[in-house]
Amino acid sequence: MKDPLSIFAPANRIPLLTLAAVMATVIAAIDWWIKPYVSLGFLYLFPIMIAGGFLSRTQIVVIALIFSVLDFRNFPEDETVVHILFSSAGLMGTGLFVSELVRGRRAALRHIEELREQIALRADAEGQLQVLVDSSPAAIVTIDVNGKILLANQAAQQLLMPDTVPLQGQPISSYLPALQTVVQDETQRAFRTALQCTGSRSNGEVFLAGVWFSTYTTMSGRRLAAIIVDLSEDLRNREDLSLSHLLKNSRILIGAVAHEVRNLCSAMLVVHKNLSGVKELENNEDFRTLSLLIQSLEHMSLLELGTSPVQNAAVTDLTSVLDESRVLIDNAYRESEMKVLWEISDRLPLVWADRYGLVQVFLNLAKNSQRAMQTTETKHLTVTATAEDHSVMIRFKDTGVGITNPRNLFRPFQSGSDASGLGLYMSRAIMKSFGGDLRYEESREGCCFAIVLHSPVGEEVLSD
Repeated sequence: MKDPLSIFAPANRIPLLTLAAVMATVIAAIDWWIKPYVSLGFLYLFPIMIAGGFLSRTQIVVIALIFSVLDFRNFPEDETVVHILFSSAGLMGTGLFVSELVRGRRAALRHIEELREQIALRADAEGQLQVLVDSSPAAIVTIDVNGKILLANQAAQQLLMPDTVPLQGQPISSYLPALQTVVQDETQRAFRTALQCTGSRSNGEVFLAGVWFSTYTTMSGRRLAAIIVDLSEDLRNREDLSLSHLLKNSRILIGAVAHEVRNLCSAMLVVHKNLSGVKELENNEDFRTLSLLIQSLEHMSLLELGTSPVQNAAVTDLTSVLDESRVLIDNAYRESEMKVLWEISDRLPLVWADRYGLVQVFLNLAKNSQRAMQTTETKHLTVTATAEDHSVMIRFKDTGVGITNPRNLFRPFQSGSDASGLGLYMSRAIMKSFGGDLRYEESREGCCFAIVLHSPVGEEVLSD
């Protein structure tokens, strides 16, 4: 580290060592050749003090011994050893003392420089963090042990108190009472979790809040930092979407029931036609009434619904849909100690689909495979997705018990099914509703279902 205020700065090393050498030479020459009455050995303290600021400890000891030897001629022989011992000890002590002073000064300067760098880095990090907090679209607040808001960014101000009154110093209980309970928990436990609760704005408007928070302790007491988002719109969208899928699935279910009713009506019409030739029943009122009932049932059977485009169908990024489904499927399979292998192409084309209907089909196929592998030794589900011409094939292949009679696989109300017998029927109906398809493929082990999705006409953009 540079120290321009010290004579022992690294830049002065060569000049000062040269000066020390010259001084030592002059002292030795005067002491040896001129031979003054008084010994000049004490003058060696000056060059060794200069050299001590730059040389190592070993070098200082060696030079001190040399200076002590140079000074012994002016003393009686019986005092030479004592003189050398005391002189060398004094010179060594002086040189080492100066060396330690310089080393300590340099260490202190290095430490000061490190502190300056750390302060600069901390200031830079605090500045970046402040920009991040201020520009965050999510509300961020910190709260003290009394439930008072210490800090709040602009998003928090807009979310909780849209007017001009600042949030700082306001009680959090007026907006999110759940956080007041957490920060005043007397057990002093550290929390790092999330919750959903009801919040209210300063104007009395109620909203659903999603809160991610953690507690920590400072010299001033317990603190809580929280990130808050308004989930009201997401809740409305989720409920609207649930209703939409409920209506769509009900539509498919009604169609399946109507299909079965129509089959029964067809059989009843055949029997009615055969009985119409019996003369004894021509004037029978009950028989004519039965005829009217059969005709009414036949009209009801026409409620079977054909495939039609779904309003929510759109150009969809299949890669993101598979990523979302992977999170759901992997968690379910991990709990059942089963393994899922994902073999997805790096770049898949955009497809025409209903995003949420597609996820429902994926989950239904994964659940069927999970049930089929409960009694097998190998429990692997392999999901592959590849682009083929202007379509994408997604295959769910498991190592389950397989299917013995696939001929009526996609018919509703199948006997012997583990559930209602509508899962595959409804999955295929969902696929057909936006132009896709669900097929069964023969497999040597387990079973394999293939989902067919079509790319939008003229679309060449690939999803990453």
